[in-house]
Amino acid sequence: MNLSRSLLRPSPAGGQHGLLHLVDSCRAAAHLPTLRAVHARLLLLQHLPSSAVARVKLIQAYAACSALPAARAVLTSSPDRTTVFFNVLLRALTAASLHREALLLFASMRLQGPSCSPDHYTYPLALKSCAASGSLRLGVQIHASIARLGLDANLFVAHSVISMYARCGRPNDAYQVFDEMQHRDVVSWNAMISGFAHAGLFQRAVVIFREFVGLQCTQPDAGTMASVLPAMGNAKAEDITFVREVFDKMRFRGLISWNAMLSIYAINGLHVKAVELFVRMEKDWVEPDRMTLATVLPCCGQVSAFSLGKHIHEIIKRKRMCPNMLLENALMDMYANCGCLKDAREVFDAMSLRDVVSWTSIISAYGVRGHGTEAINLFENMLGQGLEPDSIAFVAVLAACSHAGFLDVGKRYFDCMTSRYQITPKAEHYTCMVDLLGRAGCISEAYDFILAMPIKPNERVWGALLGACRIHSNMDIGLLAADSLFRMVPDQTGYYVLLSNIYARAGRWADVTSVRSVMASKGIKKLPGASNVEIGDQVHTFHVGDRSHPQSEMIYKKLEELLGRIRGMGYNPGVEGTLHDVEEEEKEGHLSVHSEKLAIAFVLINTSPGTPIRITMNLRTCSDCHHAAKLISAITDREIILKDINRFHHIVQGVCSCGDYW
Repeated sequence: MNLSRSLLRPSPAGGQHGLLHLVDSCRAAAHLPTLRAVHARLLLLQHLPSSAVARVKLIQAYAACSALPAARAVLTSSPDRTTVFFNVLLRALTAASLHREALLLFASMRLQGPSCSPDHYTYPLALKSCAASGSLRLGVQIHASIARLGLDANLFVAHSVISMYARCGRPNDAYQVFDEMQHRDVVSWNAMISGFAHAGLFQRAVVIFREFVGLQCTQPDAGTMASVLPAMGNAKAEDITFVREVFDKMRFRGLISWNAMLSIYAINGLHVKAVELFVRMEKDWVEPDRMTLATVLPCCGQVSAFSLGKHIHEIIKRKRMCPNMLLENALMDMYANCGCLKDAREVFDAMSLRDVVSWTSIISAYGVRGHGTEAINLFENMLGQGLEPDSIAFVAVLAACSHAGFLDVGKRYFDCMTSRYQITPKAEHYTCMVDLLGRAGCISEAYDFILAMPIKPNERVWGALLGACRIHSNMDIGLLAADSLFRMVPDQTGYYVLLSNIYARAGRWADVTSVRSVMASKGIKKLPGASNVEIGDQVHTFHVGDRSHPQSEMIYKKLEELLGRIRGMGYNPGVEGTLHDVEEEEKEGHLSVHSEKLAIAFVLINTSPGTPIRITMNLRTCSDCHHAAKLISAITDREIILKDINRFHHIVQGVCSCGDYW
């Protein structure tokens, strides 16, 4: 900012107004030298008109320039200070999260006399600091003062009381204030929805949200969407649908509303819907911000929406949003989940600053592809940079060891985690160790490891052991693992299927039939496989035996052609991964229409030669589809990047990155 020399020369009264105008222009830390010079010039002027106004402006300007001690000094030196002086400084202290200082200033006001008594602007600021600092006792006292003065009828004050009680863990008191309000506007409802959400009473927040929408007297706004968002984690499907209907009917949908709806889809795992909503957002010419892009990028990764993710990267470049660690980590995660390890590594290498999350993401990206050596090297490089790994970083490196079969290295890292870094192992670490031991064929050692755990083994720990027992055909320990699982999660389909396959490998068909009978009696059905692929700006989802797609006839024709060609290469459908209560011919037919095979055929007929095929699954791919994908990769000269629920399979010319160790 250039300081005009003419404004600093002695001048008539018009110059004084110019100085005050210059004070108003000082609104950043870089302007502080100018502000101090103008302040000094004002002090030299005699008979300054509107001196109280000038001092208020100085307090505001010093606060905006992050010079709060100077702002306080102006207040203290003012002989004619009033409530307005205190309100200006209170607002600055609250905005700077200096809540203790704000409350001390508030407490000093009454000592200054009647001219400095708190008013309807003061109390909300003090209540905000009470809420932020958890000062419930003072908040209750302030509420009592408000009631005595009759200010509780003021909507702005009432909203602040509601927020204070809610954030101090007294949602019922907040609701009492809300319930006693004679008039409620949209902000009142938003405050109550937000209050219940922040208190962890998510369902009550949703009920209030529904009640508000049902009144149809006031339209929900962006604040309503932001208020209900914290209550929507693990939300019921009907509640998510209801919020979307409200969103669609909103007359004015600002960026906050779009971001809230995107976040609701993202936190509930509705990644396809989040991607579709972002595409619609662009078509409506709504300009995204960093929060928008950081929300939708992981969703792109989850459904292999590589083209959209790449497009978002271009937006980030165009808007010059980087360096920004949140966005860069999200970009790296997106590329990694879309099977583009090279692009993920380029983002990582270009980062000017990296935190443990950055390192953990790239370690995990290499680990889930079976590139154990690279993952371990990265982990060691992180340590060499002086960064201390957290518990999640150890999950990433232990999982990398498991996928690569590095048994001894994994054991060493597990010991290092506890002895050197004093990190108490969680269920995730124990699951990694059981998986590591089990994959390596050390089934008995894995079982003993579980029995020696200092915490109660959860479903994932026993599930890792049962999966290892299926791979290595260990029926004795497999039955023990299955017994523990059925007591924990009696209706989990996948574990019945694993046990059924263990029996089938041993030729115990009566037991296979028994497992299937139990499933039938409980009404348990095998979770149908689903595969997502991206074509253009749309994500297509296929299920086993799916004929709902408009191109179904072409897809099945292409699939029949592919299966015929790979049969000529010796392909014989493997049936051990299917349920064993159907005839061999029927099982073979079931395998041929698995979702990943349909997705591969669909991409082949809709893309040009050489285009990589990226598929994301909701289950672990079966051995038959894995084998078929390798052969199809060879005959079509296509890369196939298949991401199942456990890991990546990057197939090039018939060879998979997993080395068939999965």
